[in-house]
Amino acid sequence: MKVLQQFKSDELKGSTKFKLANGLTEFPRELFDLTDTLELLDLSGNSLSSLPDHFDRFQKLKIVFFADNQFTEFPKILSQCPQLEMISFKSNRISKIEEGAIPKQTRWLILTNNQINELPKSIGNCSRLQKCALAGNQLTSLPIEMANCQNLELLRISANQLTEFPEWLLQLPKLSWLAISGNTFNKNYTVHNSLPKINWQDLELKEILGEGASGIISKAVYNATNEIAVKVFKGEVTSDGLPHDEMSACIEAGDHAHLVKLLGQINKHPENKEGLALELIPNDYKNLGLPPNFVTCTRDTFHENTSFSLEHIKSIAIGISTAMEHLHANGVMHGDLYAHNILINDQAHALLGDFGAATIYDTNSNRAPLLEKLDVRAFSCLLEDLLDHTIPGELHTQTYNSLHQLKENCMLSEISNRPDFKTISSQISQLS
Repeated sequence: MKVLQQFKSDELKGSTKFKLANGLTEFPRELFDLTDTLELLDLSGNSLSSLPDHFDRFQKLKIVFFADNQFTEFPKILSQCPQLEMISFKSNRISKIEEGAIPKQTRWLILTNNQINELPKSIGNCSRLQKCALAGNQLTSLPIEMANCQNLELLRISANQLTEFPEWLLQLPKLSWLAISGNTFNKNYTVHNSLPKINWQDLELKEILGEGASGIISKAVYNATNEIAVKVFKGEVTSDGLPHDEMSACIEAGDHAHLVKLLGQINKHPENKEGLALELIPNDYKNLGLPPNFVTCTRDTFHENTSFSLEHIKSIAIGISTAMEHLHANGVMHGDLYAHNILINDQAHALLGDFGAATIYDTNSNRAPLLEKLDVRAFSCLLEDLLDHTIPGELHTQTYNSLHQLKENCMLSEISNRPDFKTISSQISQLS
């Protein structure tokens, strides 16, 4: 194995990062030569099922990826790595997590697509936990001790078997991005809106425009004349949840000037896959931001030297807030309101997309206003990011200060005290 042979020639001596996917069935002992320097270890895509007893010798390790392996139990030895804060065991076979196994200093925990039916109570000791991905497991409940995770901002618990909504989630002061679809308590939702059916044979697929976790988007010609976009869902559980729930939320969202317009629902796919036909987005629309990185964890990133005028910030904010007002009026919680899920053109007209984490809920329920105000906090993070990139000459003007105060109000720790999107859009529209 070429990479491991490099250890013998000292080529990898002093490395802080190491990645290898080559059918490994045992942990490479050669890696112990890096115990004094290694900070990121990625052994995803192998056939590992355990870690060596002395794995805690990696005292500087901060990030580990073991996705797509064959672990059946979360390795408790990880709790002995003092700096470990990002852990991924996505798509393994984990069914058991012992008490105390998850390192207390964990910030980012990815356990998507396993067989976990119970979380340890000790997860409540993870006071730094910000991002927790648990979609596609067999959880029937969450431990009440998890309410101690007061820094939790992003939680994915879709596609599990939760019998009741964990009401304590609505008391977490920083929770902003929540995905809860596809559980026992809410899987029998009703989709009130409908779309015309578009037969697959009436489509001529062209080039692929993009591919996400839930599906592939392609350009297509419909009825030999109209250029449209077509999203075909893969049908597999993603980090956000089930593609069927995403499609249902897209349909229930309905039409709005700041949402990507749906044209129809794909019918008679040769592999019986689900899909949607969408209006083709003009080429001058670009992503507003970039996804979070290892450092920012839950917060978006932006290209270097990115800046926005206050006029453009207002345009984006009013567009997105009115779109969110529309969604919640239709009983849809977006769950993933981020700059990287927004497209803008040169005039700062915004289009919100990506309903992978969306949840359909009953607008008449007691928790409905609070579910909306989780998305409100996500909006406040978006607004804060935009204000942080304001053109320097427009800082601390009256408009800037008004938007900054609105951001603060949307970020209040007491969820019920935050404004709803109708109030938010009204306040922004009144700014000069």
